[in-house]
Amino acid sequence: MLNIRAAERGDTTLILELIRGLAAYEKLSHEVVATPELLEKWLFGEKPVAEVLIAEWDGLPRGFALFFHNFSTFLGRPGFYLEDLYVQPEFRGRGIGKGLLLRLAQLAVARGYGRVEWSVLDWNEPAIQFYKSLGAKPMDEWTVFRLTGDGLTAAGRGLGPT
Repeated sequence: MLNIRAAERGDTTLILELIRGLAAYEKLSHEVVATPELLEKWLFGEKPVAEVLIAEWDGLPRGFALFFHNFSTFLGRPGFYLEDLYVQPEFRGRGIGKGLLLRLAQLAVARGYGRVEWSVLDWNEPAIQFYKSLGAKPMDEWTVFRLTGDGLTAAGRGLGPT
């Protein structure tokens, strides 16, 4: 039986375990530097910047969705950006991922938001087909860019590229 709930302060270790499961699936375990303390600060601290839904199957956590607020200037309304959606491999195909996405869509509608968007790795064909089955449309004409690490530090100091 599926239950989806909002994460609570005591869930930080669980959330980190699920993040590590996602990273292993995406072959990116080496990039995970998050700690329970960082998750506590940014998810449940004085100024939370993201929210998490926990999916439980028969009372045990089996997946999560981590999302944050963004804003569409064209729509003139906020939306959600889904940073991570993960279901443990042995529990896929039971409607858990669909339940998480539908709950996120319900939250967006209830709050008057204009959209939910996310990125997917181009090799993850099962996820791409799943998202399309829900009516999601790929934004093929867009390319994702990211500033991080030394590039972010340099830009933050106004130094530009070196």
